Amino acid sequence: MTSNAALKENYEEGRHFTYADYKEWELAEGERYELIYGEAYAMSAPNTYHQSMLTEMVRQIANYLTGKPCKVYPAPFDVRLFYEEDESDDTVVQPDISIICDKEKRGKEGCHGAPDFVAEILSPSNTAIEMERKFELYQEAGVREYWVLDPEHKTLHTYRFQGEKVTSHSYRVTDTAPVGIFSDLEIALEPVFAE
Repeated sequence: MTSNAALKENYEEGRHFTYADYKEWELAEGERYELIYGEAYAMSAPNTYHQSMLTEMVRQIANYLTGKPCKVYPAPFDVRLFYEEDESDDTVVQPDISIICDKEKRGKEGCHGAPDFVAEILSPSNTAIEMERKFELYQEAGVREYWVLDPEHKTLHTYRFQGEKVTSHSYRVTDTAPVGIFSDLEIALEPVFAE
């Protein structure tokens, strides 16, 4: 097991980590990391408004998915975007919301491969560079749809990935946003952004 102090030391040295390493970390309660191409990134704890938004989004999606083959998973939930059975994969993220339709990708400890849908709720600690990195990562991994919710401006930006082609849309708090991977699911944004 890697202690928290050893993890921080390796983190500062820029060590390349794999999922096998990640599984062994002994973290303090509430402490979370993501791995992106072997580099560890500390995650800050979400605030109350973030969690309220997350709960409402998951509620709407879960109600729709009842009795259907796809499943929705809120964070914390490990997504191994470039899954390797020997645990040598070096990218593990924790999107706020993941929808996984392929039963084979739903492992005991998380998602084995790219979810069909990923949503991230911005927090004050998110940087533009981090969000650009996530955008590229999700596109490369084969995520079909990516949503970014901005609590401060009460806006939603959606991205549909079809290979190299990206279709994007923006929505305001008063809008209803269609989930593109389904033909008949729309998310009412007013209750999502309600404080």
